[in-house]
Amino acid sequence: MPEMGIDVRARERCEGALIQVTVATPPPIPRAAGSLPLLGHAIQLMRDNLGFIASLRETYGPVVEIALQPGTRTLIVQDPALIRAMLVDLGPSLDKGRFFEKMGQLLGDSVVTAAGQEHVRKRRQLQPAFTHTEIARYVDIMRGEAEAAVSRWRPGEVVDVREAMVKLSLDMRAKTVFSGSLDEETFLRLRSDLSVVMNGVGARVMLPDWAERLPLPFNRRFNEARDAVRATIDEALDELRASGHDTGDMLSMLLRARDEETGEPLTGDQICSEILTLAVAGTETTASVLSWILYELARDPAVEARVQAELADVLGERPVTFDDVMRLPYLNRVITEALRLHHTGWLVTRRTVTDTRLGEWTVPAGTELAYCQHALHRDPELFADPLDFNPDRWLDDTQARLPAGAFLPFGAGRHKCIGDRFALTELITAIAVITREVRFTLAPGQTVQPVARATVRPRTLLMTAGPRVGSEPGRTEPAE
Repeated sequence: MPEMGIDVRARERCEGALIQVTVATPPPIPRAAGSLPLLGHAIQLMRDNLGFIASLRETYGPVVEIALQPGTRTLIVQDPALIRAMLVDLGPSLDKGRFFEKMGQLLGDSVVTAAGQEHVRKRRQLQPAFTHTEIARYVDIMRGEAEAAVSRWRPGEVVDVREAMVKLSLDMRAKTVFSGSLDEETFLRLRSDLSVVMNGVGARVMLPDWAERLPLPFNRRFNEARDAVRATIDEALDELRASGHDTGDMLSMLLRARDEETGEPLTGDQICSEILTLAVAGTETTASVLSWILYELARDPAVEARVQAELADVLGERPVTFDDVMRLPYLNRVITEALRLHHTGWLVTRRTVTDTRLGEWTVPAGTELAYCQHALHRDPELFADPLDFNPDRWLDDTQARLPAGAFLPFGAGRHKCIGDRFALTELITAIAVITREVRFTLAPGQTVQPVARATVRPRTLLMTAGPRVGSEPGRTEPAE
């Protein structure tokens, strides 16, 4: 009688034969060398975080483990397909991770730090501020602030361009968020405190958590500046509430917003967190990208000349408007190339909440996943001559032919930057205003290196401001 469920004849044919079944298993995820007890890779990261992350791409495979927090695995994801999976396919099953946890020490529970359905709700609350109509209305404000910045520079003056762009970005954000209701003293204090906090966030990402509890001046300055920033925003919020005046800015919009679940107005803490998110995200990234664009235009007269020719052809003598944003294709390519070569993101994180399949590996719950946009966008396997600033690499369908996940100027998936169109409008407006009036020059042989804190920015960027030919009566052409 045949044995149930078994083909006896097949078994007999195989008797005496050795059958070996090989099950493919993924290779182990390599661990980066140089980890120290308690400190992990903190020394390498604090010394040169960009160089360290870039070295991982050159030395290891698509995923490599580094040590940040004792007892927690941190995997640096270096393959575009896996990065896209991390941001898009696996997005709903992941938490925001270490970087956003540290940003939460400043921002609280905001659209940037929240995950899951809470993120979706907060995103919907902010979405009205970034509609086509609202962004178009903000262009006049952006242009006015850029013109004011230009008017303060004198021919021959050496300008700290990074600092000037931080001030311009904060000015634009203050007018769109607060309608300029912050007085000069408060504004300068907010700017100083934000700088301390953002540098501190960058350091806290790289250091183990226990270092935050040490009674060090660094930690004291961070805590004091963080509390001062939130107090400044709270004060502005209280004044606007007391006035009962709708100023038409983002702060007024949040005051009108209602919680989706309760139908109640947002609390003061909720509004403060979202306003801080708008201020920090817009200021840090916009200032850095503007600085890098002005640097690259100064380095390459041919690129600068093409930008000027396009502005003259499209705008003539009139000021830039919202309708011009998509009518300046070469300037858009310049900005795209700046977002590639000089991306401001050096560590974007997620955290697994369950055992998660990432490519051929299964990683356990509680694992930190991270990728570096700055390193990704400089990968020679993805971009020819990656360290060259070449706006024309974006001609035709270059971007469409890149592997999915290879170019992420504003992220991807459900957490993609909510203010991407706002940011592009800011960049185009500011560059159009500045470069039509001012020509920046670098000292001979001067090169500028990036430094990464919470974001990647120029270490020091000093350039000499000169008039552009014909930009103002009585001005003369600067020496070449």
